[in-house]
Amino acid sequence: MHNLQIRSTEMNLLHENLARAQQAERLGEAQNLRRGHQLARARRLSRRAERAAQQARLALARAL
Repeated sequence: MHNLQIRSTEMNLLHENLARAQQAERLGEAQNLRRGHQLARARRLSRRAERAAQQARLALARAL
């Protein structure tokens, strides 16, 4: 009976560890996705700023 309790406890700990590992993996994936979205947004904003700067230079050149 004692051995069954030990095995049961070991199995529960094994399942808990597996659940923790899976949760950590999902959290890592979510963070990577967020970083990717942030990087894509930063690139879009950078391109938009470059276009605005180019338009401002052209407007200045036309005014001169």
